[in-house]
Amino acid sequence: MTGKNVNKLYLIIFFHNLIPAYVIERLFWEQRGMTVLMVVLCEIIYATSVVIFEIPTGVFADKFGRKTLLVFGAVLSVFEFIILLFANHFWTFALVVFLAGISSACTSGAWNALLYDSLLTVKKQSSFEKIVGRMNSLDFIASLLAALSGSILAKYFGFEFNYMVSAASMFLAFVLTILLKEPLRNSNHVTKEKNKPSFMVYVRKSVSFYKTNPRVISIITQAMGIAACMTYLDEFWQLYLDEIGYSVLFFGLFSACISLARIPGNLLAAYLLTYYKAQSIIHFILGITTIGFFLTAIFPGTIGLIMIILIFLASGVIDPVVTGYLHHHGVSEIRATIESIHSLIESIITFTVGIGFGIISSSFSILSGFIFLGAIACLFFFYFLKKAL
Repeated sequence: MTGKNVNKLYLIIFFHNLIPAYVIERLFWEQRGMTVLMVVLCEIIYATSVVIFEIPTGVFADKFGRKTLLVFGAVLSVFEFIILLFANHFWTFALVVFLAGISSACTSGAWNALLYDSLLTVKKQSSFEKIVGRMNSLDFIASLLAALSGSILAKYFGFEFNYMVSAASMFLAFVLTILLKEPLRNSNHVTKEKNKPSFMVYVRKSVSFYKTNPRVISIITQAMGIAACMTYLDEFWQLYLDEIGYSVLFFGLFSACISLARIPGNLLAAYLLTYYKAQSIIHFILGITTIGFFLTAIFPGTIGLIMIILIFLASGVIDPVVTGYLHHHGVSEIRATIESIHSLIESIITFTVGIGFGIISSSFSILSGFIFLGAIACLFFFYFLKKAL
């Protein structure tokens, strides 16, 4: 039965990302009085929420089961959009992102852990990167459909209608999550419920995993640098388009282009790994990210838009490569916890980068903020280039 989880996960991914609210999110927040600095503060609250709950939820998933965490996260996702419909003050938005952080913490480690162990049950774990790539592609296809419809819906029915549709889509994802089956794990036949290790045992084993795998640390740190910069590109490309004079009707088309750009990398990731090492792939993408951010800021307009699409195109490779490398080297007993630690550190890096990006963007412009992101990516690139030499 656990082999059928993959098909259910495909559908969950689709509905979880069929969110027309995202295409007008920044404009909706701005309409409700949220400035760039306030949005960045919300990003920091989100990152703090993830930091607080990431490891506890990862341990909980490893200790008691991944499905419970996924269901709880799905419930929170539904409530996020319902609350946003009535949000008019900073602290209401802050509450939403705090809940979103908890939801992210619940799913980040449990999601891939449940997928990998479901594949392990039917001895198809070698297909992990390929399936992650397909799932991410479904993510972007759903985002594309949401973007194309979202800008039109917002234009003719108002921003709030997009949030109603998004809440309905999240509810469908929640229903499908309930139908998932908890896969058996290698440790299940050894460890009975009453004899399960304590919280700190999971943490110590996970920390030991990273200490004994320095190559894993190198790969995921480079990926974290890219992810931190990508977070703010993903959040603020709408303001970039607005600043260079594009209509909101173009937002849906451009969002669709971004979603399409991410698909090839996800589908090709498993193929690339047959010819290149994971570390080389990630470092190359880090270089593209660095150049792309600088050119986006230096040449606002058509060239800048092409560079944004190029950055998203390259970034599509990252998730299948990094999560695959992490789970192939991990063990079922601590699978969710090691990914939670990865997500925790990534959130801290994102938090730190966000402070600088928010101050610079608010003091100068969104273009200056993109130059800052390019500088961050550049630092990561040359640091790991020096280590490789």
